Amino acid sequence: MKKIIVTGGLGFIGSNLIELLLEKNYYVINIDKITYSSNFYNVKEFNKNKNYEFIKSDINNKKLFKIFLKYKPSCIFNLAAETHVDRSIDNPGHFISSNINGVYNVLECFRKYYLKYKKTKLIHISTDEVYGDVLEGRSDENYPYKPSSPYAASKASSDHLVYSYVRTYGLPAIVTNCSNNYGPKQHPEKLIPKIIYNILNNKVLPIYGKGLNSREWIYVKDHCDALLDVYKKGKIGEFYNIGSNKNLNNIQICQTLLKVSQHLTINKSRVKIKFVKDRPGHDTRYALNSNKIKKKLKWKPKTSFFTGIKKTFEWYLDNNNYYKSLSKKDINKRLGTKWLKKE
Repeated sequence: MKKIIVTGGLGFIGSNLIELLLEKNYYVINIDKITYSSNFYNVKEFNKNKNYEFIKSDINNKKLFKIFLKYKPSCIFNLAAETHVDRSIDNPGHFISSNINGVYNVLECFRKYYLKYKKTKLIHISTDEVYGDVLEGRSDENYPYKPSSPYAASKASSDHLVYSYVRTYGLPAIVTNCSNNYGPKQHPEKLIPKIIYNILNNKVLPIYGKGLNSREWIYVKDHCDALLDVYKKGKIGEFYNIGSNKNLNNIQICQTLLKVSQHLTINKSRVKIKFVKDRPGHDTRYALNSNKIKKKLKWKPKTSFFTGIKKTFEWYLDNNNYYKSLSKKDINKRLGTKWLKKE
């Protein structure tokens, strides 16, 4: 049984990836330092699985090397990161620490580990935000990096670090850049789970600016399928864009979620969209060209947006305790409301 390490496995994408890996009969070691976005609710179904293990550790901790040596993973998926743009505007330092310094430590520990154990690789998970505004067409893997936010800049820096270690030290690493994810277990500081909660609780749906900012959306489980394909078939030193080729603006997201709520016979006719002050440096459009992974690795997304949103909505309906598992103090500060107290 192959062993795989997932960093940031208490988070949204990480926990969904762990679910897939366990289904595929891998032994998974989840490394997470437990921040506000980490949630043990996301992995509660794995706790009694004999092929799952959790280790509390920061990716900045040099003991990662000893963890690598102990478990001898055939792959390390690095998903540990600060990811919320608004938070990066408020406090960029946390993003420098996790997304740059943390990745540097992962690379150094991995470099020492690789000298002792050759049968391994590192998959570094990044974002389409490194490309910045893509006003026309779609950004392929050769598109120049032009990040707009401290978050995007920190991820761009980490991508460059990983590639430099491939070129300089011959490390077996691959970088993936994915579009906006949605699905079960996503922290409600993000648009879709926040809108779902507000619909269910008859609260206004806050939208930045005029709501015309366009993003490419992919169902998280399709993303995880792609990551597994990159591990199995990806070429060392390569970058792979992972996207759905499906762009929607924020108004369309709200309209789709309201349509799904009606489809699920949730009568929330009082819910209204409210436009709020735009955030600084807000990119107008992200759009990926994912032809490379489709052609080279024979991957393609399976889930239509409406189907994925319906599955997502149903998950939150069936998991009311998810919201209760979050830090009320942190959420109330972030959203500027007492929306968790209604439960």
